[in-house]
Amino acid sequence: MRAPQWLTIVTLSASLLIPSAASAADDATASLMVSARFASRTSLKVSAEVLHFDVDEPGQPATASVDFSAGARTGLGEEVLLSVEPVRAVGGPGGAADVESAVSFEGVGQGTVRGAVRSHVPTVAARWHGSGLRSGRLVFTMRAGARGHYSLPVRFVLSTP
Repeated sequence: MRAPQWLTIVTLSASLLIPSAASAADDATASLMVSARFASRTSLKVSAEVLHFDVDEPGQPATASVDFSAGARTGLGEEVLLSVEPVRAVGGPGGAADVESAVSFEGVGQGTVRGAVRSHVPTVAARWHGSGLRSGRLVFTMRAGARGHYSLPVRFVLSTP
């Protein structure tokens, strides 16, 4: 059997008027441990993806430079690497040249290093630890046996472990 509607309304009204056992002066405290892990993230901008060398005198060095801006978000103290590798062999007036003996580089800026460009193998050009924005320049040098214009397409990669 169903209770009359007026009895339900009176019961609800009475329950709203009865003070609760808790008061505003009661405090509750708790400790909460939160742990978050963020994935590493990188951003790289380079001024050129093809190195252009103009050789005026055979055997004399010709240079090309690439400016870069590298940003990384990593875990505390994790390593960030900037590497460079040729996409294909050096092209020039005499055809393809041996990249391993032809092109080297030197870095300008924090964390940059010097090295040689190797065929089909990434070479570390800069190394840092931790998050941040870094910028610098890589100056590439090539020695060729003949005058002319030479080009070398390269790939730059910014990575974290």
